[in-house]
This record gives sequence, structure tokens and C-alpha cells, in this order.
Amino acid sequence: MLSTVLAAYPWLAPSLLAAVVVVGPFVAWALAGWRRAATALAVAAIVVVGLLTLWPSGIAALDGCELSWSPNLLAPEPLANVVLLVPVGLLLAVATRQPILAALLGAVLAAGIELTQAIVPAVGRSCTLDDWVANAIGSVLGAALGAIGVALADWRRRERAHEHRHAGR
Repeated sequence: MLSTVLAAYPWLAPSLLAAVVVVGPFVAWALAGWRRAATALAVAAIVVVGLLTLWPSGIAALDGCELSWSPNLLAPEPLANVVLLVPVGLLLAVATRQPILAALLGAVLAAGIELTQAIVPAVGRSCTLDDWVANAIGSVLGAALGAIGVALADWRRRERAHEHRHAGR
């Protein structure tokens, strides 16, 4: 289904990627003081990713996993796989305040999805190295955007504290 939508609207994945790159740091900035909310949203994003990637497709999948790699991340479907994990990486970076850990957790999630697709034929999904690479890149990008937003929020908080201390002079 996703392939059909992306074929009909090839501009969709690049537009979504541009939107998350622009909006992502602001979302992270807004959530920086709300780590519990960021954690809850990260869990919700992981559930949504799980549903999108593991919901049975109704078609027969390839047995095993396709391990060849064709790095064409600018095609609509690989780009959509990048976009898919950006929110997870971003929200985990805000929740944990550790962007490297967030990126790694997103990459591990993507590996778990691909492994599940490989060993559970009932989902009718194909496991590919390309999907994992694209998902991992999305997780890293999201974690970086989250780190930028958190750094901006921390900087703004320090500036306000500094202004407050010097306002009484």
C-alpha cells in the first residue's frame, strides 16, 4: 500500500522529510522541559512504526532477508523509510537527553522490525538491508534534530536565568 501511495505521489516523501527537518528542532525545543511527555510520545511513535511495518499485508513475502544493498536513498520508498524513524529518534533524544543512545535505540528497533519481517511470514513483509539502513539513518537524523532542539531549549533557559540574575542590579 505504501509503495502504491508513493508511486502516485512521488513528492510526498521528500516533502515529509523537509517538514520534519524544519519542524523537528522546534518540537524538541517545546518538549525539552517535558521529558515524561516526550517519553510517552516516543512510545506512541514506536507503536505507530510497529503497526505500519508489521501489520499483515496480505501478500506473500520473500523468505529470509535480502542482504544486498543498493544505496538509492533519494527514491520515494527509501526516503519514506528514512522519514519513518525520524520521530522515534527525535523523541527518544528528548526523553533520554542522550542523542547517541536514541539513535542506537532507533537502529535496534529497525533491526528488530526487519528481523520480525524475516522470521514471521504471516506479516507478508519483506526484510531488506536497504530498509534497515534507511530506518537507521532516519533514527540518527531524528536524534540529531532532537539534540539541536534540546540544546536550544537549554541555551534559552540559561539566558533567562542570566537575565533574571542581572535584572535586579
